[in-house]
Amino acid sequence: MTHDAFGLGLHDLNNAGVYAIGEGDEAALAAAMRDAGLQVRRVDLEGVADKRTLLARLAAQLDFPTGFGGNWDALSDNLRDLSWLRADGGHALFLDRIDALRAQDTGSFDTLLDILDEASQYWAAQDVPMWAFLSSES
Repeated sequence: MTHDAFGLGLHDLNNAGVYAIGEGDEAALAAAMRDAGLQVRRVDLEGVADKRTLLARLAAQLDFPTGFGGNWDALSDNLRDLSWLRADGGHALFLDRIDALRAQDTGSFDTLLDILDEASQYWAAQDVPMWAFLSSES
């Protein structure tokens, strides 16, 4: 399957952003992202229902540098850097099982969406695509 099968236009920076996907779409979409030359990273958010746990899980699974501040500003800063991930073609983040956070801490869920969107826009201004895909179990 090619990335064109998803109709996302992976090489158009204007299309990069934050998307909700079905759980069954992850594997094929991740493969298409890798085929397009993007660094694919997955974060399992199962059971994450609050800001503190969310930030800790993101820091651990995205290998944030030592000294991550554990707050929204630090998350934003790290998502605008990502130099330790060495991605020449761009970034694709898959945030799996977002259900608990969305249901139990809507404020943190909304803030996460805003930060991901801002990071995607920042990278687009650098001519680097950054995609974020959020999947749920339902």
